[in-house]
Amino acid sequence: MPALSSVLVPYAAYLRVYEPLAAFPEPERSHWARYARRERNPTAQDELRRSLADLLPTPPVAVPVHESGDAFVTEVDGVVCVCPWRTRLRGWLALEELAEQLPAPLLDAVLPPVVRGQAAADYEQWRERNPDARPWIRTAVWQVPVRWFVLFSDEEREYEPAGPAAARLRYRTPMVQARRRVARSLKTLRETIDEGPLTEGLVDVGRWLEEFHPRSLVELDYGGLVHALTGPQLAEDRSAADVAEGIAALQAGDSEGAGEAYARLVERWRAVRDLQFAN
Repeated sequence: MPALSSVLVPYAAYLRVYEPLAAFPEPERSHWARYARRERNPTAQDELRRSLADLLPTPPVAVPVHESGDAFVTEVDGVVCVCPWRTRLRGWLALEELAEQLPAPLLDAVLPPVVRGQAAADYEQWRERNPDARPWIRTAVWQVPVRWFVLFSDEEREYEPAGPAAARLRYRTPMVQARRRVARSLKTLRETIDEGPLTEGLVDVGRWLEEFHPRSLVELDYGGLVHALTGPQLAEDRSAADVAEGIAALQAGDSEGAGEAYARLVERWRAVRDLQFAN
């Protein structure tokens, strides 16, 4: 069984984009420049704690009243890059998806209809003022979508086994590489198989990436999913390599090889999704 941890765990993975400061207009650019110079910046666990705290009041706060001024910060070739949390926007987007994930009685118990209705009305008004807004972070629960792995190569995999801190598994790649892999993979998929969820999802991810600065960094973080997998499972997880192998096989006309790669992916991630319904 996966090891227990004292940290707060949402079994979610994250696809993030870190943009250079030059991508932001003033005064936001100056805000992030000052923010990046702080001695300590919040972590993903800090973001989670704040979100969970909003669910404790009665009625619960479905979406933060104010947008977060926090971000994840990294440095790429000496250039400071930030990934704004945009917690309020992501809360609205997650709320739209929640109706498809939970039965109506459970959803009403967690977030009463009146709370969801007010959040939806607030979002509609906000969208009218911010029609071009998009999140820097995408979230997937109980899985890593196959289309996300297309953006990365196995050489970009970074795995840190569990020690004093929890295990970590992530991939990082330059934006230009991510876009190139999306374009090549889409070309192969369209030439070899019928249009389907994988192709449609990859088109969506490609459009999202086009919204960002070309010198951005793209990151896939397994996040809380590391707590749903054992150490050996994490160490042996080469999902990006399996996706690349499957697409290369399709390009070469090797349907059997593509099927074998896909079968490995399906078996690996079905085992994780099945934990969602375990006692």
